[in-house]
Amino acid sequence: MARHESIEAIEAMLEAADGQAVELAGALLGLYGEALARIVDAVGEEVAGRLAADDLVGNLLLLHDLHPVGARERVEAALRGSGAELLSLEGGVARVRVSGGGCGCSAASVERAVYDAAPEVERVEIARPAPVIPVESLLGART
Repeated sequence: MARHESIEAIEAMLEAADGQAVELAGALLGLYGEALARIVDAVGEEVAGRLAADDLVGNLLLLHDLHPVGARERVEAALRGSGAELLSLEGGVARVRVSGGGCGCSAASVERAVYDAAPEVERVEIARPAPVIPVESLLGART
């Protein structure tokens, strides 16, 4: 089962669960989070960074606010080579400029890349460059 399918299955179970089950899940999550925090402290920055590079481990560290790499760095790395550029990341909003150079990157793929790299981002705003107006159209046709 893929990671996103696992997360969706867990979310569905929590929605269907009664209050005690949700409380139990929260208590277990807290316990695992504290254990992970101790592990991250014990292994140091270098090893924590290598562990965080793994998708599953990295997402688990994100869930517990323990990821050693900041959201800005993660988003910039995810966008590298895509023709998109992170303009700002403030208050849960990522502003991204998508170049119009026919890079083939859609707004949806850019949004997915941002959300995958930084699940804490609440909204992605896509800024497109202003269209280039041909000089001929500014001068008008002269006969």
